[in-house]
Amino acid sequence: MDTTEQTWFITGTSRGFGRTLTRAALRAGDRVAATARRPEQLADLVEEFGDRILPLALDVTDPAAARAALDGAHARFGRIDVLVNNAGYANVSPIETTEDADFRTQFETNFWGVYHVTKAAIPLLRAQQGGLVMQFSSVGGRVGGSPGLASYQAAKFAIDGFSRVLRAETAPFGVKVLVVEPSGFRTDWAGSSMTVHDVPAAYAGTVGAMNTRMRQSGAGAAGDPVRAAEILVRVAKRRDVPEHLPIGAYAAEASIAQGRRLLAEDTRWREVARSADFAEAYPVPFPADAAS
Repeated sequence: MDTTEQTWFITGTSRGFGRTLTRAALRAGDRVAATARRPEQLADLVEEFGDRILPLALDVTDPAAARAALDGAHARFGRIDVLVNNAGYANVSPIETTEDADFRTQFETNFWGVYHVTKAAIPLLRAQQGGLVMQFSSVGGRVGGSPGLASYQAAKFAIDGFSRVLRAETAPFGVKVLVVEPSGFRTDWAGSSMTVHDVPAAYAGTVGAMNTRMRQSGAGAAGDPVRAAEILVRVAKRRDVPEHLPIGAYAAEASIAQGRRLLAEDTRWREVARSADFAEAYPVPFPADAAS
């Protein structure tokens, strides 16, 4: 593992995972450009860690602001070793009754914010011939299907697709791309950061039940954000970085189970899929219908 001091650029650091990861990187001896809509909320970290932290104002939905923040961080520290797109939030409502504006506004932060910050960082990473881009997705961006979270999970799936292309395009410059896929952690993601809209009675068993599981567990979420942040700092110092990292017990097991389900389904329909090409046998029998 490389123990060289690294410079991080992290979005959404005023609370939650972003703040915890900022502290973990600083405690590891690294430097952090910590962005937030209200950077004054980072005053306690500045007092504790001094000039190793640079608070910066950033609304990730503003492309010009993303460029300015990255330029400011680069001017101060000289390079960006780890770019972390963490800023994001989710509101809860069924697709049928979600206001279009709310769906779009979530997507603006959760996907377009990642796009703007990443795009602004690429010239810096290319010029220095290396770096790690750490994209915060979710186990929902791997497995999906959580009722009430359509905008959030659609954005997380989009982040994965975007990151796969980013990885292919920037690998010749020495850039690595890691998609982090957490399950439930004890942050305020399902608390003050989340608005729960009215759930119609028809969706009580799906969206309503999901909301109850997320927000009303007396014990809280299973994941420890401090442990997760320490793991991510250690991962960032490796030469061998995974392309995807489910983090949390549920994320680890759900991702493996989803992979097995998809493999089984693809294998079952393989001959039908192949038969669509000119050179393949056609027609071929369909798999037997599963029992209802």
